[in-house]
Amino acid sequence: MSKQSTEQKPPFDVAWRTIEGLKIRYARSGHGEKIVLFSPWPESIFAFAPIWSGLTKQFDVLAIDLPGFGRSDARDELFAPQQMGDFIATALREFDFTTVHAIGLDVGAPSLLFAALSRPELFRSLVVGAGAMTFPLVTEGVLKSMIEAPVLPPLDANEVVGGFVASIRGYAVPPFVREDYLASYAGDRLTRSAALVRAYPKDLATLAPRLASITLPVAIVVGRNDPYALAKDAEILRQRLPRGRLDVLESGHCFWEERAPELESIVTAWVQGGYQH
Repeated sequence: MSKQSTEQKPPFDVAWRTIEGLKIRYARSGHGEKIVLFSPWPESIFAFAPIWSGLTKQFDVLAIDLPGFGRSDARDELFAPQQMGDFIATALREFDFTTVHAIGLDVGAPSLLFAALSRPELFRSLVVGAGAMTFPLVTEGVLKSMIEAPVLPPLDANEVVGGFVASIRGYAVPPFVREDYLASYAGDRLTRSAALVRAYPKDLATLAPRLASITLPVAIVVGRNDPYALAKDAEILRQRLPRGRLDVLESGHCFWEERAPELESIVTAWVQGGYQH
């Protein structure tokens, strides 16, 4: 069975905007209902290459590399979900991108929940997944080890990111995407950005008692075979959100690449009215 792939060049033109003194990379295209995408780790906005064309034919889509992720500038104090949530709210106002359907995957998920708590008027709905979002933490494998390590040793991007890309199933990662992922976390960027997941215990403990106050509609998407136990986390989150809905896909962690057509269908149906039910 051949792997899915995408064209061998980016489906979008990247651009840059300075926000709070940081050079932030983004892409934008399309028209209609507004969707904003926050990229997963250790990837970048290039993770959305498989779904970009389909979504931009129907919606006004903005994809953002958050500070320290992808190619955007880093600031150490932003490597925590609550602080990153504040930055998300600021970025949306900078782009005049309000009343949006926001999609936060992986590290973007808990940060987006914090943003929705602090500035709910910026959002029409949320789509989250593949990130730890509940407390006590429900994580396994490498993610659990990384969070709990007393001291995190320096991480080598070629080894870690290269191995991560190789683990994506059913999707032939195009060379331009792989190269972007590796360049995004070269030098000390991978180790620095890991501080965000290491902040999960403190910030998710703060988030947990406030989940019930998120009254926005929230679609939760997760891979059934996510190696980090995040399918269990997603089910717990669904139970704690007043308006949560859960879709479990037959995939590993990177369902946005492994099951891109299904994710595109879920997002399309959600934005076109599913979030209202």
